[in-house]
Amino acid sequence: MDKLLRQAKHEYTPRQRTIAFIFLAPIFLLILPFALIWLGYKLDHWLHLPLIAYEPLNLIIGISLITLGWIFGIWSNYQQFTIGRGTPVPLMATQKLIIQPPYAYCRNPMALGAIVMYLGVAVVIGSLGALILVIFGAIALLIYIKAFEEKEMISRFGNDYLEYKEQTPFLIPRFGKQKK
Repeated sequence: MDKLLRQAKHEYTPRQRTIAFIFLAPIFLLILPFALIWLGYKLDHWLHLPLIAYEPLNLIIGISLITLGWIFGIWSNYQQFTIGRGTPVPLMATQKLIIQPPYAYCRNPMALGAIVMYLGVAVVIGSLGALILVIFGAIALLIYIKAFEEKEMISRFGNDYLEYKEQTPFLIPRFGKQKK
């Protein structure tokens, strides 16, 4: 944890952060969704799960979820890049606590965006196996955030983060008037 905290204090240039985004974006936007589709179908076959296909409902709901999740994820990344002067990569951590939207609505909008986006992929393909994978992946991600990231944020931002944590929901957004 100490090494990570020391690393988090180092500020990277916009060019370095952009390069990190260019290399990481395909992982989250292409590789993971295709892996989810492939593994979901494998799990469906292995567990003899039926496909849940209610066209065009699957497409309408799934694409809506993918779009909403993608927007929340991109918005979160943009705020980390511009306001926080960092990236989602722990080794290129934000230099400033971000409390502006979407972080004003929930503390983990990027995680929320990813979960919603991958749920949308599972709905589009109608795979119960993919849905199971998304749920277990989300649980693992949220446990990691609670167990490690929140402690790191307290170490890095102290009382400012504790106050933010008290006022802002963990994952389920609260829209409307925010406490200052």
